Amino acid sequence: MTTVARKQGQNPLSEALQRVRSTFFSVGFFSFFINLLMLTGPLYMLQVYDRVLSSGSRHTLIMLTVVAIGMILTSALLEFVRARILVRIGSRLDTSLSDTLFGGLLRRRLRQNEGGEAQPLRDLESLRGFLTGNGLISFFDAPWTPLFLAIIFLLHPLLGLVALGGAVILFTLAVISELTTRGPLRDASADSAAAHNFTENTLRNAEVIEAMGMMPALRQRWRQRHQAALAAQAQASDRGGLLTAAAKFVRPALQIAILGTGAYLALQQIITPGVMIAASIIMGRALAPVEGAIGHWRSFILARSAHGRLKAFLAKEKQPEECLPLPRPKGALAVERLVAAPPGLDKPVIKGISFALSPGESLGVIGPSAAGKSTLARLLIGVWAPAAGNVRLDGADISDWDHVLLGPALGYLPQDVELFDGTVAENIARFGAGDPEKIVRAAQRANVHEMILRLPQGYDTVIGQGGAALSGGQRQRIGLARALYGEPAFIVLDEPNSNLDGDGEEALRKAVAELKAAGTTLVVIAHRPSVLAGMDKLLVLRDGLIEQFGPRAEVMPKVTKAVPKTAPRDAAADTRSKAASS
Repeated sequence: MTTVARKQGQNPLSEALQRVRSTFFSVGFFSFFINLLMLTGPLYMLQVYDRVLSSGSRHTLIMLTVVAIGMILTSALLEFVRARILVRIGSRLDTSLSDTLFGGLLRRRLRQNEGGEAQPLRDLESLRGFLTGNGLISFFDAPWTPLFLAIIFLLHPLLGLVALGGAVILFTLAVISELTTRGPLRDASADSAAAHNFTENTLRNAEVIEAMGMMPALRQRWRQRHQAALAAQAQASDRGGLLTAAAKFVRPALQIAILGTGAYLALQQIITPGVMIAASIIMGRALAPVEGAIGHWRSFILARSAHGRLKAFLAKEKQPEECLPLPRPKGALAVERLVAAPPGLDKPVIKGISFALSPGESLGVIGPSAAGKSTLARLLIGVWAPAAGNVRLDGADISDWDHVLLGPALGYLPQDVELFDGTVAENIARFGAGDPEKIVRAAQRANVHEMILRLPQGYDTVIGQGGAALSGGQRQRIGLARALYGEPAFIVLDEPNSNLDGDGEEALRKAVAELKAAGTTLVVIAHRPSVLAGMDKLLVLRDGLIEQFGPRAEVMPKVTKAVPKTAPRDAAADTRSKAASS
């Protein structure tokens, strides 16, 4: 994995740009010679008009033409090399930052429980696109404009004043463009990102939206955000379009002005016709970068905004500290005075609980809705950080483990199972270099092997984004096989039977029994106590506190009468209860 080697206190984006700074100098070096060779055309015209036509020398014409073509060819080759260098700068920047951004998005999702929007990755694409496009080339060519103006002044001061006046006018238009479009483009970018994120969140719940007729209301909400982005974009485009049109008027008007001035001076026999033509061509070259900068100003503003957002995002991201590799855990779990709230919330959901499991012990967790069971599952597996207290695995705080190394020793089946676009085998193997024997073994332990063989291509069946090709029960059973892949020492199953039918639940019970027999430390969270029949211990969680904890044989009789309180009630019962109370 490629990441940015971050210096103490330095932003990763600044570090990445510093790494390619020397390459930018080489681009500037090539730009110098490219712009110098741009004088080939004017000098050729000057020699043809002032020497060849007056002397009638064909030999001189041929030699000048051959030299000019050679210089133009050299300029084209240098432009090609410069473009390739810029492309590679963009690739190096992407390689340096993309992994860091991807990991940062994942950590922000875990830390803040935000939606999975990928704006930083799109910002990186925007910045890379500007760095590899014609917009940046215009900015590299712009510093050579004074050189061309100086040459025009050498040809004649009056011609130089015309060219200088044109440069000042175009530069003023560029500044006005910056001042008038900066705000609308910033607002358009923010509104567009908000509309895009809303769309992503909406599409993830398409079935609910369609079934409950929520489309008109959500479409109206999306349209409001989308229209705001369009309005800001239209305002910026209108202002930028007006200035671009003004620049397109100024540009040919200046060409006419310098030709007219040159013709006047030629009539006065102050300069030659060749000088008039050369001055016109050189002025065109001098003003081209300024005009190009105006044309690409919008992309520059967007790239600058993307740069600012990337820098702010990366400044908040603390790179994971390298941890000393610890031995593969045996499964001893200790929860010590654990206090925690979901990311983004202040009110604790888990309120100072403590318990312990020896390696190979199994624990069933039950409790009413909103008792904190799923929060506890995420804390045990280390994806959420506690506000206070510790979760220790084999004596080490789980936050001290490198999760890339710890992950293969852990198994986790979340309440909402998410599979990824790929084959069944790839999902079970966690998209690593899967061992076929281990994949089949995990499927067999999850009692899902026969079901997988009945799929169209068996283990090679592509399940689509989110497992769209599978039913809820199939996704849950494959998710269980993924949790068991590699025979992890510690496994947490959160509502593993929520989508299972009778056969699936029986397969789950067999899998749990096999895990216990294999000495795996197991935590199973469930509403229905039936799946907890073989557990060594039970923990009853209510309002974030432990109500009961101990051997299953002792705890179960105490909670049997409370099962109706912990089991979810059907909608009809809720309706009757509300009707009775009213």
